[in-house]
Amino acid sequence: MVFVNWAGNQSGAPAEVRTPSSVDDVVRAVQDAAREGRRVRMVGTGHSFTGVALTDGILLRPGALSGILSADDDRVTVAAGTPLWRLNEELDRRGLALANMGDITAQTLAGAIQTGTHGTGRDTGGLADQVLELELVLADGTVTTVKPGDDLFDAARVGLGALGVLTSITFRVEPAFLLENVRRVMSLTDILGSLDSLTAANEHLDFFWLPHTDACLVKTNNRHPGPASPPSAFKYWLDNVFLENKLFGAACALGARFPGLIPGINAVSAKALGDSSSVNTSYKIFNSVRDVRFLEMEYAVPREHLAQALRETRDLIDRTGWKITFPVEVRVTPPSDAWLSTAYGRPSAYIACHIYRPTPNPAYFEGVEEIMTRLGGRPHWGKLHTRDASYLAKAYPRFGDFVALRDRLDPRRLFTNPYLDSVLG
Repeated sequence: MVFVNWAGNQSGAPAEVRTPSSVDDVVRAVQDAAREGRRVRMVGTGHSFTGVALTDGILLRPGALSGILSADDDRVTVAAGTPLWRLNEELDRRGLALANMGDITAQTLAGAIQTGTHGTGRDTGGLADQVLELELVLADGTVTTVKPGDDLFDAARVGLGALGVLTSITFRVEPAFLLENVRRVMSLTDILGSLDSLTAANEHLDFFWLPHTDACLVKTNNRHPGPASPPSAFKYWLDNVFLENKLFGAACALGARFPGLIPGINAVSAKALGDSSSVNTSYKIFNSVRDVRFLEMEYAVPREHLAQALRETRDLIDRTGWKITFPVEVRVTPPSDAWLSTAYGRPSAYIACHIYRPTPNPAYFEGVEEIMTRLGGRPHWGKLHTRDASYLAKAYPRFGDFVALRDRLDPRRLFTNPYLDSVLG
């Protein structure tokens, strides 16, 4: 079997593929790998753009490790292979919800946590910041549950699969709530002058700048007492399926064939943007449809450097003459205490650059990466970058502690692969 990720830019041929249905099955796989001198990795749905999940040894597919294992009013324990969309639906049936999440729901929970998947939030961080406990199978085959106060807890929440195989996660949850989603068009110039007030005024801020224009689509999500006023089925299809996917995909394909048209296409798209609002169940507001295949690089920079990073990115595109179809997405999160969280120890802003999959532009990513690293940026673990351990050791205050813990727990590097060899050393 050959494993290929969602974007089609990473592939690997494991020696063996297993589908564990219990913790004992995972233990057996780890023990077998250790005895046979193989490596072992758990892979999710392949939404990482890096080679973080690849292995030439035993590949574990977690589809059978799925579902809610226990639930109370304020916590829920979930098997590691559960996709986020299923957790959302199961929680909603119980009148519960996660406080925050990203917009992709196909990911397995373990894969999302291990790579530091985040959404946008003024007060609440990403999935790893909502974790209360983790169950792990370690390299020696033992099963351990880690909780706050244990170094392994803060290391393993964003652990890249380097410390053990996650088998279940306990999340902090709360009563289900409604969000009001407001979409409006603003100029990039106005946003750059009001970033602090925009961030302070909204629980969740997410905006998309269209290169070659001054237009941004700004999305704000804030809690609402109700009643719900969701978009009609036609309005949802028009905005989320037709305009943001089918029509956008056609525009990308046209731009790929005739790059000179891209600035004009983006200008037309900017004029087509409109204001709207709706009130709906939180996860239905957080989540988006993403059908057009792309490559992505995303960096977290200190919040205070966001405006400079955006200005330099805009100037870079203008100066080089690159034709960029995909919007540049911006989000924010509060500080995290997970050691390898991109938001560790500082309020962070995320700048995500995308390229249509059939027309990769490594120079674009390279140029933006130079800006982000000069401003102290940290690359998303699941998205394209060229940073190695020598850079990351300076970017993360607890990097040395993570590596030392890994040395102790997995001295034979049972869980490594070429990507981890690069980023962890």
